Amino acid sequence: HKGHGGEATILVTKVTEPSAYGVVVFDEETGLVDRFVEKPKKFVGNKINAGIYVLSPSILDRVPLKPTSIEKEVFPHVASERKLHAKVLGGYWMDVGKPKDYLTGLNLYLSGLEEKNSPDLAKGSFVQGNALIDPTAQIGEGCVIGPNACIGKNCVIEDGVCLRNCMVFPGSRVGKHSCVTGSIIGWKSHVGQWARLENMCVFGEDVQCKDELYLNGAVVLPHKEVKVNVTKPEIII
Repeated sequence: HKGHGGEATILVTKVTEPSAYGVVVFDEETGLVDRFVEKPKKFVGNKINAGIYVLSPSILDRVPLKPTSIEKEVFPHVASERKLHAKVLGGYWMDVGKPKDYLTGLNLYLSGLEEKNSPDLAKGSFVQGNALIDPTAQIGEGCVIGPNACIGKNCVIEDGVCLRNCMVFPGSRVGKHSCVTGSIIGWKSHVGQWARLENMCVFGEDVQCKDELYLNGAVVLPHKEVKVNVTKPEIII
């Protein structure tokens, strides 16, 4: 960043389907950014913004005192003044903005911890495969946690619960003998007893799921209560 003398450096990554992203058009030799093309219909390049920036302090002078998108409102002006450069990111990158991709990213992260023999990985007779369990979480008797599960701060996992390929965000509770597979439980949510969640269920914050329900791909907005079975994927608003 200091070498090129510009105001900003953005890391870009190569993707196989650039039409789904915003493409950064830049000089491959000098790194000088020419322009941005949002979800191009015609091929203009295959490097996209990886969301990692190195900024000189002067860039702050370009940000107005209001909610501002640095990508849409600041970077184009910097590029027009030839003060924006790109650097290709080495290694693996993926977008985790969608629930399925988020869980894929979680699995990759846990696999990386395993390769490094990280002490952060949970251990115990109730753990199968890779899992992260915050020290403040309470785990009941007879639970099966993992593979590929993450339990956040101050969660309560009651007796006999099975959690596989899922994320339980901080402050949530999963009732006795419930099973959560391939799903995301949002902050301060409650899954009742003997419930079954699968096929990419996603709970927003403070969702209440009653006892003995079956949810198949249910996406539930924050502060909602689920009282009936959801047998096929749907959004509950």
